[in-house]
Amino acid sequence: MTALKTGVGNFFEDFRLGQILRHASPRTLTAGDVAVYVGLYGPRFAVQSADTFARAIGYPRSPVDDLLVFNVVFGKTVPDISLNAVANLGYAECRFLRPVYAGDTLSATSEVIGLKETSSGDAGIVYVRSKGENQAGQTVLEYVRWVMVRKRNKTAPAPEPVVPDLSDRLEPATIGTAVPPIDPAAYDVAAAGSPHRWQDYEVGERIDHADGMTLEEAEHQIATRLYQNTARVHFNQHAEGQGRFGRRLVYGGAVISLARALSFNGLANCFHIAAINSGRHTAPCFAGDTVYAWSEVLEKVELPGRSDVGALRLRLVALKNRTPAGFPRLMASGAYEDGVILDLDLWAVLPR
Repeated sequence: MTALKTGVGNFFEDFRLGQILRHASPRTLTAGDVAVYVGLYGPRFAVQSADTFARAIGYPRSPVDDLLVFNVVFGKTVPDISLNAVANLGYAECRFLRPVYAGDTLSATSEVIGLKETSSGDAGIVYVRSKGENQAGQTVLEYVRWVMVRKRNKTAPAPEPVVPDLSDRLEPATIGTAVPPIDPAAYDVAAAGSPHRWQDYEVGERIDHADGMTLEEAEHQIATRLYQNTARVHFNQHAEGQGRFGRRLVYGGAVISLARALSFNGLANCFHIAAINSGRHTAPCFAGDTVYAWSEVLEKVELPGRSDVGALRLRLVALKNRTPAGFPRLMASGAYEDGVILDLDLWAVLPR
């Protein structure tokens, strides 16, 4: 009898605290990957769009979009962490530490930092700290996420619950390292698409990003395959047709990327996501849904030792099938309003 050679992924009882997972496969990002990403979401940030613009302010050439990096690293982790996931629940302590350029090769590892069985006993929440490294072994990205994973055997004993203590806000002194010293005088606001720099934003300001984009079935699957994300819930209609929703789910990273691209209208000079403090996918998204977004400025800070750029702490909210009129988010009860699908707290960097 031959041994089983196909992987079925890890179930909740397969994880152990402190476990280190080295994920396959290394991925060399190319200009082709960048072009497909632009074709899927349409981001227009000038630093990532034009080598000439990037070089003029101090980059050697255009860096790869931050969320393309995030999603590729995330995709590496899926076969080991969330192939048997019920849902990806949230993110915290995500920092973009170095720029990534076309030609760089990314690999990923994760450490299990928390485990907690659900009250139903048929699944558990797995907390992992993942990091992406380039070909030189330099960490370009690190983040924490937690995901609900099915149990293989519902009667398997539960581990002692451990829930990590996570920061709800990364300190400004720890962010911005992926942006080289830039020349604000060389930053062409006309070419960038907006005259508004760091000093032009105020705490409490809310921005309706106005534009909407409808997700198509083929698009969200192409996007997920671009990241080599193998989660079944995004691809297998034969299986998902018998499931809870009766159809394939849109990968949450696609929603984040789309909301970020839509935020260009109002935040065009926020060319870099330096960190994600926290994030939640608050409702499912499906092909045919139209996504809108709005942002709120939560904080405005100077970065230590930097006079060229400043940071805005932003709440980025994505909606499906409703416009941002009135800036919907929470009801009086504290529950999310109908149509809210993403609540993301992030640090963005822009020129001063």
